[in-house]
Amino acid sequence: MFAPLSAARRAARFAWYRSGLFWRTFMLMSLLTAASMGSWIGIISAFQRGPQVEQTAQLAISAVTITRAALIHSAPAQRRELLLELVLNEGIRVLTKNDDDLVEPPTNPLMPEISAIVRERLGKQTRFSSGVNGVPGFYISFNIDEDEYWLMLERERLSPSGVQWLGWATLVGLLSLIGAAFVSSLVNRPLARLTAAARAIAKGERPAPLPEKGSQEIIEANRSFNQMVEDLAQVEKDRAVLLAGISHDLRTPLARMQLEIEMANLAQDAREGMQSDIHQMDAIIGQFLDYAKPTDAATFIAVNLSEMLSEVGREAGRIRDLRVQVDLMPGVHVMGNATDLRRVVNNIIENARKYGKTPGQDYTEIAIVLRVKATGHGRRAVIEICDHGVGVPEDQINQLLKPFTRLDSARGQANGAGLGLAIVERVLTRHNAELTVSNREGGGLLLQLALPLAG
Repeated sequence: MFAPLSAARRAARFAWYRSGLFWRTFMLMSLLTAASMGSWIGIISAFQRGPQVEQTAQLAISAVTITRAALIHSAPAQRRELLLELVLNEGIRVLTKNDDDLVEPPTNPLMPEISAIVRERLGKQTRFSSGVNGVPGFYISFNIDEDEYWLMLERERLSPSGVQWLGWATLVGLLSLIGAAFVSSLVNRPLARLTAAARAIAKGERPAPLPEKGSQEIIEANRSFNQMVEDLAQVEKDRAVLLAGISHDLRTPLARMQLEIEMANLAQDAREGMQSDIHQMDAIIGQFLDYAKPTDAATFIAVNLSEMLSEVGREAGRIRDLRVQVDLMPGVHVMGNATDLRRVVNNIIENARKYGKTPGQDYTEIAIVLRVKATGHGRRAVIEICDHGVGVPEDQINQLLKPFTRLDSARGQANGAGLGLAIVERVLTRHNAELTVSNREGGGLLLQLALPLAG
């Protein structure tokens, strides 16, 4: 049943970042990180406000006091050199304050508290500005005798610039997002690997053993899954032996019975009736074996579906009670097992022959159409097979695909085990294909088979 497939391993290795659970976990962790950062910034700002106000106020007071004292006690001839040294070494500028200066009001949110502390030390006449005559900065006014001056400090000396804060916030945010992605991948990678392995089993492949490492829960889950894969492989081996035994043990007595009937002195009607019973029993055994037989994905090749359906249509057209119309798009290839796909189409045709006879006729009209169409799973080869019979009640269509189910009341009596369409659905599931059953407009049953294109 199972076959190793490197593509499944690659899909399991890189599928975690495409899963919705990964992105949901990543977004939740990112939102939690952003909320935490916002809360910490708020808390830091609240606790830092008082010390920052005090530090800024003391810096302004010290700068004004020292500069004013230096200017007062320096010789007039040396004041120019003193002002130049203050600009070069301390970043402090002293400007004459004029009545026509264009003064911009302070923009610092801490300014009301800072100005209250500074004015308490330097006098209530002290003024503040965030720009004078279009030059930005932190301006404080002071007097020397009757003259008024502006002392300008660079804003960066009082508090970090917005660009610095933005840079640090961006760096921390990026590191947080990388950490969230890493943690999300650690959480979701084992689940994505398990999902890919389960999907591989559903397709009839045998996935590579899951690594039994990580947290205790992951180790136990992977160990149980690996054991399940081994058990399924053993079940398949046992079933293969059982099927071989059934085929031999049941068909050998049927062959002897057929030989004895041929040699026995029986009436013609009795002989034909017994032969019909034997053929029916052999067909039922064949249906059981077909239903139980697995489709091995390792046998999949590029099958020319157009040629295969053309051959099946020609063979079916030779049957006395069948009228077959074929409309096939040429050159359509799908990946699959050619024998199993042929069995699928033959089962559908045989089912239609038994149950879909055209009303008022002694034969069955069947139409086979092949097209390439866009579906919800991408472009696929779509086979449509329909008859012109009486159809099936809408509320009983889903019952057609169940094993051992025959809707004889709706589509006429016939012998069989009721496994024809169940075999079809089982094989198509192994081929990652879809089967849709509906009533045809104008009467009859329509089956649509959508298979993945090769390549």
